[in-house]
Amino acid sequence: MPKEVAAAVKVVFCDIDDTITTDGRLTGPAYQALEDLDKAGIAVAPITGRPAGWCDMIARFWPVKGVVGENGAFYYAYDWSRRRMRRNLHPVVAEHVARPDRFERIKSRVAAEVPGAAISADQPFRLADLAIDFCEDVAALSDDDVSHIAEIFREEGAVAKVSSIHVNGWFGAYDKLTTSRRLASDILGIDIDEANERIVFVGDSPNDAPMFGFFENSCGVANVRAFDGRMEANPSWIADREGGSGFRQIADHILSSR
Repeated sequence: MPKEVAAAVKVVFCDIDDTITTDGRLTGPAYQALEDLDKAGIAVAPITGRPAGWCDMIARFWPVKGVVGENGAFYYAYDWSRRRMRRNLHPVVAEHVARPDRFERIKSRVAAEVPGAAISADQPFRLADLAIDFCEDVAALSDDDVSHIAEIFREEGAVAKVSSIHVNGWFGAYDKLTTSRRLASDILGIDIDEANERIVFVGDSPNDAPMFGFFENSCGVANVRAFDGRMEANPSWIADREGGSGFRQIADHILSSR
């Protein structure tokens, strides 16, 4: 990424798992990168597949302007001046949340057809989607097994996206980009089409493809290379290092270019 491009960056959107975390943990240098970006006046917002319960905490406690959760089901942003959390659901979410049995057939099929897969441990904190764990708290499954889990979701009429640890599925037409657009407009006061060249997205896996495809200056941490040939869009730039170290490298490049 040329320094003149990096110097113009005003917003950093970033995935969480295996993008700012390393081996499942948020390290000090990666968290410090969030703090350093914020202090430099660069708006930061995680764009994650993680659940509503986690996102409430992130919006309150991390140095971020807001967070998009469950692959676009909502955004949360904490208003410090009013001491109030702003929670904005995607319009299609409410009708599906009102059907608590909507995932039962998918759960049954995954259990029967993909031995070793499991419901994600963070499922109790989710609002809109179902997360199937294929390597976080279970022994890693094969690529074929992961693809089969995603196909079960699709055969049952759901959207399916593969992250570095889960297959996430939901009912309704939205993704990370859809709700990032709304957060940018509502909370940051920017139009991402007009401000595209001043925004960086950092990610690592196929569920980040809508963001990689849209943002001119999308970045991957080095572990994104594991998904070569399996993503609908690739990042424009790739760090030399993986996970949180790669995120720290990208943040340092942006900051040192200013």
